[in-house]
Amino acid sequence: MSTVAAVELKRRGVSALEPALTDDDEVIITVRGKSRYVVMSMESYARLREAELDQAVREARADYAAGRIADNSIKAHLRRLDHGI
Repeated sequence: MSTVAAVELKRRGVSALEPALTDDDEVIITVRGKSRYVVMSMESYARLREAELDQAVREARADYAAGRIADNSIKAHLRRLDHGI
């Protein structure tokens, strides 16, 4: 994965990222020699978000199948909260 120093980014702006993003999907921004941030293309970000959302859907379906999801009214939910259930 490519790295760009924050000082270089400040000096050159987005043009400092473009060469690094042609080689890799992600670029690490370093501040005082330590990795602090990651910049990625919108395509990479979209793939990452889609994978995260797919995982969330799988987890929700597993919770529902295992009976860990209450399908009740607001009144029933508030009653459960009041009783620490």
